[in-house]
Amino acid sequence: MMALTNRKDIRARIHKRIRRKLSGTAERPRLAVYFSNTNVYAQVIDDTAGKTIVSASTKEKGYGAGKANVENATKVGALLAERAMAKNITEVVFDRAGFIYHGKVKALADAAREKGLKF
Repeated sequence: MMALTNRKDIRARIHKRIRRKLSGTAERPRLAVYFSNTNVYAQVIDDTAGKTIVSASTKEKGYGAGKANVENATKVGALLAERAMAKNITEVVFDRAGFIYHGKVKALADAAREKGLKF
């Protein structure tokens, strides 16, 4: 087998391994995060119905466009948690999508926890 040296391929392999083990339900949906070079995206997904319940990203108004940093990740996590709480979602399964739980991922998760989401 060929060695994986590309960071994108390594993250994709880790993401597949994580997704085999966890899934979102109606009672406890999946909070999925994604970071591109320029934006931060987060969604709360019910995998049994195949529907996105709540989403937030830096593409919305009020964010410094083109900056996927810790500050914007914190804002997105807080906004997502507020929207989820408005839809009576209090518990989620956290899907870090193969990203290391550090920096932006940790900031988003901590902001969501502070606003009341339970992981």
